[in-house]
Amino acid sequence: MKGFPDARPERWLGALALIVISLISLGNVITRYLTGGSFSFTEEFSVFLLVVLTFAGASVALRRDRHIRIGFLERALPERWRGALILFQALCGLIVLGLITWYGGKLAWQEYQWESLSPGLGLPQWWYLVWLPILSAAMLWRLVQQTRDRLKGELTSDA
Repeated sequence: MKGFPDARPERWLGALALIVISLISLGNVITRYLTGGSFSFTEEFSVFLLVVLTFAGASVALRRDRHIRIGFLERALPERWRGALILFQALCGLIVLGLITWYGGKLAWQEYQWESLSPGLGLPQWWYLVWLPILSAAMLWRLVQQTRDRLKGELTSDA
């Protein structure tokens, strides 16, 4: 494997979210300074984009094997047990991310059916929520890729 494993769609999405958050915040600061008022939509969009940025960044971190984990036990175990520990870690992650994907999708679908509107701007709430199951499913995929690479010995715990 050359360089770091890539998660290009998530990197682009995270970068785009960060750029838009920065532009919205800058525009709001300038407007507040010049007029004493602020844009009403900035908080709702900024919070939404921050969640997207967090999930996209977590997906990239999973693919690059940069999530925090205690590697002491992994390094201390004999080689034959290391694979079992890696699989156990992956299973725990798959369960958590699977639950987030399932219940996030269920929540987004219910909000779509109920035609719920966001409190600030009155936009359909599911527009914001649909990204939760999509990005947690991306994290699931990146976890599978990371686990495969760790089992092959292409990614090792260096911390």
